[in-house]
Amino acid sequence: MKKAVVLGAGISGLASAALLAQAGYQVTVLERNTWIGGKSRRVEVSGQRMDTGPALVTFPEVWQQFLATYDALGATKSAPIKNASVAKVEFTKLNEVGRYFFREHETDLPVKENHEWFAAWTRFQKQHDQITSSISTLLTAHPFDPKAVPALGKMLKVYGARLTTQSYIKSLNWMPAGLREVIAIHTLNAGVSPKQTLAIYASMTAAMATQGISVPVGGVNEIPQTIAKLAEAAGAKIRLGERVIGVKKGLVTTQDGEYPADLVVSSLDPEVLRVLLGKKPKPPTGKRSCSGVAIYAVLKQPLPAGTVTHSVVMPDEPADLYAALEAAVPPKQTMAFVNYYKAGEVYPNEKPTVAVLLTAPADGKTYDLNSPWVRTEVERISKVMGLNAPIDSLFEDHIILTPEYFGEWGSALGALYGKTNPLWMSGPFHNPQYRSIFKPWLRRVGASVHPGGGIPAVLGGTLISLRDLKPGS
Repeated sequence: MKKAVVLGAGISGLASAALLAQAGYQVTVLERNTWIGGKSRRVEVSGQRMDTGPALVTFPEVWQQFLATYDALGATKSAPIKNASVAKVEFTKLNEVGRYFFREHETDLPVKENHEWFAAWTRFQKQHDQITSSISTLLTAHPFDPKAVPALGKMLKVYGARLTTQSYIKSLNWMPAGLREVIAIHTLNAGVSPKQTLAIYASMTAAMATQGISVPVGGVNEIPQTIAKLAEAAGAKIRLGERVIGVKKGLVTTQDGEYPADLVVSSLDPEVLRVLLGKKPKPPTGKRSCSGVAIYAVLKQPLPAGTVTHSVVMPDEPADLYAALEAAVPPKQTMAFVNYYKAGEVYPNEKPTVAVLLTAPADGKTYDLNSPWVRTEVERISKVMGLNAPIDSLFEDHIILTPEYFGEWGSALGALYGKTNPLWMSGPFHNPQYRSIFKPWLRRVGASVHPGGGIPAVLGGTLISLRDLKPGS
């Protein structure tokens, strides 16, 4: 039986382990931390459950394709699993993609009929509905796969020669400037400005509005928990608290021992993997994607009635934010996500919870609620959302994750997606280094290979990287 070693128990590592084990490999997953999920980590604050990392799930067909691939590769089926709880994720669809606050504007996406942007939004969404399925195809198909060609063709009919998000959005001169900014700022899901991403990121908002966005019942960490069950049911072994110290052809070494490997699958940051392969570390130079200051709190009382699950508070001048992030300095105003869950909503909690996620520079620093720009932003966000006092005055307890924390994952200075990729590698059109002709025994998966797009891109990249798996291989 061939042996495979998977580096990292994040979503992509666990998904790789599940597929490999189903295909007949003897699989070992090595994770240096004591939990599964990677950045999608389950934490407890004042006895209440909260999940870090991705907060929403889009493009549900990618999840379904992963399950279908798992079922097709082996005898074990995705649900139910014998002698285990049912390996099934139940999703709750939210009423809106989010509520957006920009300058004097407040709007939900999709834009409601009584809003001044409704006609422009309807035109935009109708134009992009025709390519929503194409995005899903490109998320799960290798760029050179024949079925990717017609999907790419449909998208190019919409974008023409305007290949960047910025150039495409600017070309929509019939669209109100404020709505253009709301759409463009979604490129920060890939950690970079609209001028550094392909036009496909403009389509993401329309696709999310058409399909809706969901949250797993119990929280996003239910996804890695479920994938881990699938991997173990197929025979994979997951070893937590075991740090990898070296990788070479045929062997992975940890501080506790050695693991022979016919195949190695890495979900680690590429710079971390580079060192494990025996190369010298590179200095933290060059442009990097953004980082974050993530505040997870239990509330003393609910937020005002009408507060939606997912709010986005934008800066008054998005261009200034993009420039600050590229310069790795704290912005005057940032983009913030505010994810609010009432007691018993999604999570089995007795108290309401909130996550305030501030887009931050990748500077490797630690921040707290009294850090000047964090303090200023918390107060601004609270005012914009119509709260009578700063939101942290409602905190019963909280934890805060900063660029220093995210830097512990291997990406220097805490850049969430590592170094900035060239434009042609910024979306599903690109040809990332899932595998190398010089190291056929090594595969790469994860967000550092396929940045942006969240969980669908991570799972889709796994399917692409392991696309040659066959039952019994």
